[in-house]
Amino acid sequence: MKMKEIRITEIGNIRIGQTENREAGTGLTVLISENGMPAGLDVRGGGPASRESQLLNPLMAAQVIHAVVLGGGSAFGLEAAGGVMKYLEEHGYGFPVGVTKVPLVAQSDLFDLTVADPYARPDREMGYEAARIAFEQPNYRDGNCGAGCGATVGKICGMDYCMKSGIGSYAVQAGDLKIGAIAAVNALGDVYDYKTGKQIAGLLKEDRKTLRSTVDYMLEHHEVRQNKFADNTTIGIVITNAAFNKAQLCKIAGMAHDGYARSIRPVHTTADGDSIYAVSAGDVIADQDLVGTLAADVMSEAIVRAVMNTESAYGYPCASDLKR
Repeated sequence: MKMKEIRITEIGNIRIGQTENREAGTGLTVLISENGMPAGLDVRGGGPASRESQLLNPLMAAQVIHAVVLGGGSAFGLEAAGGVMKYLEEHGYGFPVGVTKVPLVAQSDLFDLTVADPYARPDREMGYEAARIAFEQPNYRDGNCGAGCGATVGKICGMDYCMKSGIGSYAVQAGDLKIGAIAAVNALGDVYDYKTGKQIAGLLKEDRKTLRSTVDYMLEHHEVRQNKFADNTTIGIVITNAAFNKAQLCKIAGMAHDGYARSIRPVHTTADGDSIYAVSAGDVIADQDLVGTLAADVMSEAIVRAVMNTESAYGYPCASDLKR
């Protein structure tokens, strides 16, 4: 059966809203299922900034959550989920507890504090606005938007030799099965085209117009480094209309990390908080291992598109600025 490309918003049953502070270099991407969605999470990086991660543990009682927030601001930005909760509660969405409904909102953040204004971070107001947009005027776009607003890659030598990155998406359909991925790419390492093996973004040479390998640099400077330039982190989400429970979705999220490994090198380091969510937004019957395999594929392509659809900003060049 042939697969065809679709837009990430065509999977259905998920509302996506994005908001950003372009001057400050930070933002949010919020995905909402007002009736709840089964969700799983797999964290491979050593420095995650996250909220309500334990809800997605298969041993926990909650079988669905109502929103996933991908954001900037590192741990400071985690308060944005409170704004999403406020909007959902006001509109009657959440887990009923008698006196009100409690929306279950998970969040993961990347580190963008060194890009522009380190003291302007996603907050409750920005979370509330992103939730409102998701319902009233869904606006998902790749590039310098939402959680990708302040994203950069190739930071082993600090910000002087890194590149602008962003957020990217890719989705496919085969018969009635749909699956897609969104990735906000903010890696310590370099980004590669997984189809050709060619480096397309990452650590810049001294001329800031051509690329060098982060791994090669690390080999040449192999002494122990206690602080590999603050935090980084690639955060992503796999969305499918296939029906799975959260234990199965945790496995699918784990398989999607193969997409990270194909496209980012080095990946899952102590200086990254690399995390992937997987959510079920439909009732199509599909094989778990097939969906996990496709999850890795769409994640790899989403990472490439995050880099290739980004514009230069804050003094950092983008992929289209490089000498080829």
